[in-house]
Amino acid sequence: MRSLIIITSLFFYSFGPLIAQVDVLTTELDQILQKDVADGQFCGGTAAILVGDKEVVAVAGYRNMEAKIPFERGTLNRIASIAKSMTAVAALQLYEQGKLDLDLPIETYLPNYPKRHASRITTRQLLLHSSGIGEYKSSKETESTIQYNSLAEAATVFQDRDLVAQPGNAEHYTSYGYVVLGMVIEVVSGQSYEAYMKENIWAPAGMDQTGVERYDQIYENKSALYHRKKRGKIRLSKTNNLSNRIPGGGIYSTVDDLLKFGKAIINHTLIKETTFEMMTAEPGLAYDGNPYGMGWFIYGENPELGEVFGHTGGQTGCTSLLLIAPEKDAVMVVMNNTALTMSHTFGIAIKHLFPMVKQLSEQD
Repeated sequence: MRSLIIITSLFFYSFGPLIAQVDVLTTELDQILQKDVADGQFCGGTAAILVGDKEVVAVAGYRNMEAKIPFERGTLNRIASIAKSMTAVAALQLYEQGKLDLDLPIETYLPNYPKRHASRITTRQLLLHSSGIGEYKSSKETESTIQYNSLAEAATVFQDRDLVAQPGNAEHYTSYGYVVLGMVIEVVSGQSYEAYMKENIWAPAGMDQTGVERYDQIYENKSALYHRKKRGKIRLSKTNNLSNRIPGGGIYSTVDDLLKFGKAIINHTLIKETTFEMMTAEPGLAYDGNPYGMGWFIYGENPELGEVFGHTGGQTGCTSLLLIAPEKDAVMVVMNNTALTMSHTFGIAIKHLFPMVKQLSEQD
């Protein structure tokens, strides 16, 4: 009995301060988000860090402001271009299996894609945004309400357009390029994009609240869509149809699932460490802003956290951010249901999440 008392005392002595620290940081982050909502920075959202097995999650505001329904930890929210990181990992799984050659022209896999482009573009270039495929041509495409029933059908919107640059010369960010990448994944795997992602990305990572958004489907716990106007007023947005960009930005998720995805990347659950290193290596291309690897922005060396990689996401009704700091075994997520708030969203990560990761990592 005396031994049990000693062991129990040691347990609370060892873990008590850590539990208290997590509680303190959770309260602090909660207060930060509550103030942001009160100041009109966003309608509803969440921020979180996962350092090892230590987790800090806070939520604030509304998933439906008109009905006064609070944003919750399990609220489904658009993640926009964070989908690209997941799509890239899927393609690299097929590369690891020897099924996909990154440097063959995509006509190898997509014989029906316009040959004048397919004979010049490689899968590696699709991953790196150096294919020369352009972005949305107009707000009509960005805010599309047209239903495309397959990726091949969605590609008819842009596939016959001239390339904006010579393939392989420079980075030109494009969600449409990732639609083509999704088509390659389908052909090589023999599955639909959605089926492949469920079986090989989301299920292995434990992401049971992530999926492809359907325009005509009602989701019980999904957030409404908002945008922040220039004067700080938040307004409800019209729902657009994401079927023209699914592999590049047509996925919903939750804060917990994004933490799980980041953790699966750090732990090399989905791809090998050598593949991760290739994925996050600077490709030596001309770029505007941060360099881009294969589906991940390369944010460089942080003096406190080491190398930081991640992805932003901004579209109608959402602003999202996923960051990983592998040296600290850390994942950071900020997501909300309000468009045009990227600057503030990134500020939450840099001003608040980075220091919190440092604090928790120092307790190991």
